[in-house]
Amino acid sequence: MNVLVLGSGGREHAIAWKVKQSEKCTNLFCLPGNPGTAQIATNVSGGVKDFETIKKCVIENSIDIVIVGPEDPLVFGLRDMFAADEQLKDVLFVGPSKKGAQLEGSKDFAKEFMTRHNIPTAAYRSFTKETLAEADSFLEQLEAPYVLKADGLAAGKGVLIIENLEEAKAELRNMMGGKFGAAGNTVVIEQFLKGIEVSVFVLTSGRDYLILPEAKDYKRIGEGDKGLNTGGMGAVSPVVFADAEFMAKVEERIIKPTVEGFKKDNIDYKGFVFIGLMNCGGDPYVIEYNVRMGDPETEAVMTRIDSDLLSHLVAAAKGDLSGEKMEISKDGALTVVCVSGGYPEEYKKGIEMGGSRYLYENTPDSKIKVFHSGTAIKDGKLVTAGGRVLAVTVNGNGIEAQRKAIYAEIGNISYEGKYCRRDVGLDLLNYKG
Repeated sequence: MNVLVLGSGGREHAIAWKVKQSEKCTNLFCLPGNPGTAQIATNVSGGVKDFETIKKCVIENSIDIVIVGPEDPLVFGLRDMFAADEQLKDVLFVGPSKKGAQLEGSKDFAKEFMTRHNIPTAAYRSFTKETLAEADSFLEQLEAPYVLKADGLAAGKGVLIIENLEEAKAELRNMMGGKFGAAGNTVVIEQFLKGIEVSVFVLTSGRDYLILPEAKDYKRIGEGDKGLNTGGMGAVSPVVFADAEFMAKVEERIIKPTVEGFKKDNIDYKGFVFIGLMNCGGDPYVIEYNVRMGDPETEAVMTRIDSDLLSHLVAAAKGDLSGEKMEISKDGALTVVCVSGGYPEEYKKGIEMGGSRYLYENTPDSKIKVFHSGTAIKDGKLVTAGGRVLAVTVNGNGIEAQRKAIYAEIGNISYEGKYCRRDVGLDLLNYKG
């Protein structure tokens, strides 16, 4: 098969790395890809929201299956465009329709979906400028901390958790006043759930599903989960508290009713579902849905799949996963993200990188993999090109050994301003329940 992976980050590099291992994969293309994907695939220039360029790429390269990495093209209706185009309608496609993508594109849509299908989640209400007084009143009924979510896409930065009531009211006005652009025209206010987070990933055909390895990610820039929110600073898989009993609850209470909800609501959904969960005293509650894999969780999760990912994706895109079985390695994975100095605020780009052979090669059997997130080639040299630069992943038994190996390898990577969290996995190493 000729395969096209859409996207340019570490998530897409990890997906491409795993797909490349399939015997079904004849030619692999990434649009636009990055210097990491260029080592294993043919990069095609263009943007993930440039539907005409994507169509041209699919036709010119006789693409058999398209795997969408980021959410934007899905929210803007790429699947619907394929389905309506005579030249594209028979191409297999991994990703939901525009309606399905509203699970991520609109927090309000997602909460209504959960309520309608009795999926456990935090109590909530949605507000606009016109109902600001009601929003203030609702906040006053809640206990701190207060959770405010921009309804639309805000590049992973549209969720605020605030301890002080007056500050929450002020931030509500900032959000509705344009802090996150149009994404904040509607704001979802919800009850704060106390617990520990876990990310669960499902591949669905819209009728049945496979459960991928779970993961825990680390959002804040500072150690001890302090400082500003980021796109993600690291991930661990498996997660010690997501045991068989907890995951059985997740499947019965959340995964099954979610997939049933797609059928009942007539949602065309063939692709990944990311379910952000809170473990509240052993019971799972949904914090959010994403309609794609998470980043940097993907860079850990993909390294733990022992079965043929491309085979699973083809089956999901064809609408029947009944003949597929997800095989998961007993070895764990730990991922640490190296970022540019100053991220998630202002940072420099174009800084030359070096120091580790894994920057230039990732063999399937290597214990260490480096997935490129924000890199570029300039004058023949590898340079930084984003806030999150690299995701370094180590596989093996035991978080302590993984941490030792990963930080030793990160020490070999050199570029001015390099920063990473040094505490990824520590909370699970010392986890007592």
